[in-house]
Amino acid sequence: MDTRTLGRTGRTVSVIGLGTWQLGADWGEVSDEDARAVLDAAAESGVTFFDTADVYGDGRSESLIAAWRRDNPGLDLTVATKMGRRLAQEPENYSMENFRAWTDRSRRNLGVDTLDLVQLHCPPTAVYSLDRVFDDLDTLVDEGVMASYGVSVERVDEALTAIARPNVATVQIILNAFRLKPLDEVLPAAKEAGVGIIARVPLASGLLSGRYTPETTFAESDHRNFNRHGEAFDVGETFSGVDYETGVRAAAEFASAARLLVPQATTAQVALAWVAAQDGVSSVIPGARSPEQARANAAAGSLELPAELDDAVRTLYDRDLREAIHPRW
Repeated sequence: MDTRTLGRTGRTVSVIGLGTWQLGADWGEVSDEDARAVLDAAAESGVTFFDTADVYGDGRSESLIAAWRRDNPGLDLTVATKMGRRLAQEPENYSMENFRAWTDRSRRNLGVDTLDLVQLHCPPTAVYSLDRVFDDLDTLVDEGVMASYGVSVERVDEALTAIARPNVATVQIILNAFRLKPLDEVLPAAKEAGVGIIARVPLASGLLSGRYTPETTFAESDHRNFNRHGEAFDVGETFSGVDYETGVRAAAEFASAARLLVPQATTAQVALAWVAAQDGVSSVIPGARSPEQARANAAAGSLELPAELDDAVRTLYDRDLREAIHPRW
C-alpha cells in the first residue's frame, strides 16, 4: 500500500483509506459483526486512515471504530470525523458552544482525548467565509480537543475558499471518473498550499464498480434509493449527481475501457486507482460492506495505470457528463 502525507496534519496515511458511512447508516443494514470484519480486513490490508462522522448512524460508526480499536491496540491509525450536521444548516449554528458539544460527543464515542482530525461536514457556503468559525477551531486545536481540522465540501468554490485559510489541514471533496471539476483548480491549489485532499465517493456510489444495471434495486434505507433526486441531502452525494440511467451507461463504457487497458484488476480497483493517481490526492476513501470489498479496495493502492485510461476517462466525461455535472458543483 502506498502512503502519503495528509496535508497540514503531517500524518502519513494509506493512499486508500476507508469511508465508514456505510457502517453507521444509509447503505442498508450492516451488523456489528460485519462492521468489525470490514475494519479487520481493511487494517490487515494496510489501510491506516478511517473517515467517519458524528451523524453516521447517530454516532454508531464512531462507536464501532472505538470498540474495534480497543480490541486492536497499538495500530498506527488516523481517524477523521466530522461535525456540523446535527442541527439545522444555518451559519449561526456553527458556533463555539456547538463545536464543544459536538467534539465532546465524538471524543466520547471514539474513546479519545484528542481527535486526530475534525472536518466541518459540508456546511452552508457562507460558513467558509466566517473568520469566527476558524478562530474557534484554532482555539480547539490549542486546547488539545483536536489535533487538526479540515472541511468536507460539496462545491469547488467552497474548497478554494477553505484552502486559502492558513490552518485548514485537509479538504474532503467528491472526486471520481464522473466528477472531474476538482482537477481544474482545487487539486493544484491544495498542493501549492500543502493542504491534503481526501477524495470521497470515488466509485460514484458504486456505479463505477460496473455491477449495476437499470434494473438494480437498493434497500429502502439505502440513500441510493431515497436520495436519487436530493430528497434528503445534496444529490451530488448519490451517484455523484449523475442521472442513474446515464450513469449506468457511462459506467459500462468505463468498465469496457478498464477491462481492455488493465485486465489484471477489477473495474472498481481501476476506478479507485485512477483517483489515487491524480496529483495532489492524499487519500481515497471508498466504503466497504464486506471484508472482500475492503481487501479489494486496498489492493488498488498499488495498481499502476496506463496513460490511455486517463484519456478514456476524460473523453467519456466530456462527451456524456460534463454538461450536466461541471457547472453544478
